[in-house]
Amino acid sequence: MNADDVVRYLKDHPDFLAEHGELFTELTVPHPHGGQAISLAERQLHALRDKIRQLEGKLAELIRFGEENDEIGEKVHRLCVALLEASDYESLRHALFHNLQEDFAVPRVALRIWNSVITHEGEDFSEVSEAARFFAGDLRHPYCGAPGNIEIVGWFGEGAPHVRSVALVPLHRGAQVFGLLALGSEEAERFYAGMGTLYLGRIGDLVSTALLRQLG
Repeated sequence: MNADDVVRYLKDHPDFLAEHGELFTELTVPHPHGGQAISLAERQLHALRDKIRQLEGKLAELIRFGEENDEIGEKVHRLCVALLEASDYESLRHALFHNLQEDFAVPRVALRIWNSVITHEGEDFSEVSEAARFFAGDLRHPYCGAPGNIEIVGWFGEGAPHVRSVALVPLHRGAQVFGLLALGSEEAERFYAGMGTLYLGRIGDLVSTALLRQLG
């Protein structure tokens, strides 16, 4: 009889250990964290403790993620309220930039709008190249990662040379992209490829709707 035969026998006779419970204290195995011999019962306790520690770690991680999501959700809610309270474009712009910079701690924020049905003066409506418009139009989700587009990075003004990561959020009117919200950070890992973009997408929807309400 080899080890496989023993395993097969125990699987085929699940009552064996129940009928021979003394084996748990009579048989000894190596300690999982040392050379000392311990009983099967003690070994099982160590295995259960290790399992509990793993589950506690996963639970703590889930709780942390939940708390982080709750905090972000609160910030998005405050932004939504501020956009709704805006009575004109200037107050809307101030609410957007203030909330992103102060509440979300995004150091660099830029906005460009180029759709022909929206006419307004100011930096946000300055000329945007065809290449940048095509880039924004091809985005199905917000882009996060390295600042590869020199023109868009230039929208951050004097802080542009220090930007190491960006989040680019397309602004939609139906299927049409009419602008781009650009967020920049000096931290390379602030906006990274592969990060979740759910809340960025929701912010894009809120800003798009608010802008069209004021300017459309």
